[in-house]
Amino acid sequence: MSLLAALNPPQREAAKYLDGPLLVLAGAGSGKTRVITHKIAYLIGECGYKPGSIAAITFTNKAAREMQERASKLTQNVNTKGLIVTTFHSMGLRMLREDAKFAELKPAFSILDSADAAGIVSDILKTTDKQEIRRAVGRISLWKNALQSPAAALAAAEDDNARVYAKIYDRYDATLRAYQAVDFDDLIRLPAELLDTHLELREKWQNRLRHILVDEYQDTNVAQYRLLQKLTGVRAAFTAVGDDDQAIYGWRGASADNLRQLNEDYPHLHVIKLEQNYRSTIRILKAANALIANNPKLFEKRLWSELGVGDAIQVMPTRDDEHEAESVVMRLLSHKFQHRTEWRDYAILYRGNYQARVFEQALRNEKVPYQLSGGQSFFDRAEIKDVISYLRLIANSDDDPAFIRAVTTPKRGIGAATLEKLGQVAATLHVSLFEAVFSAAAASQIGERQLAPLTEFCQFINRFEERIVREPAGELLNDLLKIIDYEIYLFDQDDQRAAQGKWNNVLEFAAWIAKKGEEDEKDLLQLTQTIALITLLEGREEQEPDAVRLSTLHAAKGLEFGHVFLVGVEENILPHRDAVDEGRLEEERRLMYVGVTRAKKSLTLSYCSRRKRARESVACDPSRFIDELGDDVRQPEKPTTAEAKASGSDRLAALKAMLG
Repeated sequence: MSLLAALNPPQREAAKYLDGPLLVLAGAGSGKTRVITHKIAYLIGECGYKPGSIAAITFTNKAAREMQERASKLTQNVNTKGLIVTTFHSMGLRMLREDAKFAELKPAFSILDSADAAGIVSDILKTTDKQEIRRAVGRISLWKNALQSPAAALAAAEDDNARVYAKIYDRYDATLRAYQAVDFDDLIRLPAELLDTHLELREKWQNRLRHILVDEYQDTNVAQYRLLQKLTGVRAAFTAVGDDDQAIYGWRGASADNLRQLNEDYPHLHVIKLEQNYRSTIRILKAANALIANNPKLFEKRLWSELGVGDAIQVMPTRDDEHEAESVVMRLLSHKFQHRTEWRDYAILYRGNYQARVFEQALRNEKVPYQLSGGQSFFDRAEIKDVISYLRLIANSDDDPAFIRAVTTPKRGIGAATLEKLGQVAATLHVSLFEAVFSAAAASQIGERQLAPLTEFCQFINRFEERIVREPAGELLNDLLKIIDYEIYLFDQDDQRAAQGKWNNVLEFAAWIAKKGEEDEKDLLQLTQTIALITLLEGREEQEPDAVRLSTLHAAKGLEFGHVFLVGVEENILPHRDAVDEGRLEEERRLMYVGVTRAKKSLTLSYCSRRKRARESVACDPSRFIDELGDDVRQPEKPTTAEAKASGSDRLAALKAMLG
């Protein structure tokens, strides 16, 4: 049987097309991952491509892992060692590791996380105002994603406000260079700029990669587009897979115009549409098509399904926030009892995280297990960040944020006053805090008793740096934890139960480091650079609990559920008031479209007549998007007198009794 026999005709055409640049317009649930993985298998198994000459690039670790696993199954009898299935950021990191000197970075450069970036901006602004810090960080991120340097941002500034932010960007950029560090946005910006300015690099990577496949292409920003362009060169051997109807990240720099740009930059671009949906019923797709038809279209497409007509979409008006949450949970419970489904078949989706609290309460009241998307990452836990600060410092002694955290955790008798003096020495000499410890200025300006623990700490770090390339990552980390007495420190800081939980997390992290080091043949330095890009431990996402999923619409993209409750479908929420004011109504409609197309079998929309805002109760109007779903949407019927008298709890109790 042919490798591509399981694909439908448009999918098969997309997998086989190799005559130039290809855009695959893949509607929701149309099997885009299937196309990408089959194309990888086809390139290796039937076209003779070397695995190392193929790169499949997506946006999340989870998507990359799924793609890798599915491609491996399709190529079981073929050696796929060297195949690159990765995220944009990991691809950028791979390139920077190899070519760090071109960016004036040492190979052991640090990758700063969002907290580090916010800390630097906070120091520049001399404020702890989180909102102001967030604004500045967001502005810098948008400039970087648009490939604008600090000088270009300053030159283009149209008012005093923009000029202030551009100057913050300049100081932020200078700080990163001093730390020999990059942030997330730099992982794409820098490789794109290096390929643009260094012919030898461009030729090296273009010769190495013969075909590039890009998933979720509509979510790319200017920097990602430019990186792809420079990697593929004149051959333009790429397959871009995306859906302009699911472009929902404009607010963070993604440009749906990249699809239009493809048409202009590549006149011979071949376009294939995937319109058969394998997820949802006809009624859900009919409503989704009707909704998105209100947006202007770059490419016309219409989703269809062979999965049956399905249930009508339900609309549920409610009195207020609490009544909405109670009504949704009661309807969910009733549906589960009737249909004998599992908890994981249900999702409650909303526009903003703030809407989750009242639903969490309602689910807890009924003892319903739930999972909250976008919760704290494993790597964001304080104890894990403590350990990582040591690893970052061992990898790059110029990493000042890592130095400050590591040198004070556990306590070593090094106080704020000593660190302040050290900071002054470092600033005067224009060196890192670590380097400043060994300077003559530090010896003269910091007392011997205060300097001794600093010197001892730095010597300890140097010893570990010498071991990093010789010893297995797991052994090295375990040795580090013993020497710094981190377990004792945790139990001194917390009660026994909390401390044990934190120590278990550290042990889990150490085990992961050991396993990853062995499997990927990476030393502690390489793993440290990789950690910053990982949001959860490998394998944790696959162990999905049997629980109702609570998620924002943005976080739900790419997921699917048997039964979806889309809540808060009101004017000023969906579409959001700010988005309407800023002329981003079309993106809000696409967000609604994403929510609708998450549902496989049933979809229920709810809205409130009144909603609490601050301490007031304000009147709400149903979203304009409800009417745009078409006439196959079941509006609420008036309850009978008996039904009106019965509470949700009474109805549920009766239902349980009836079902035995």
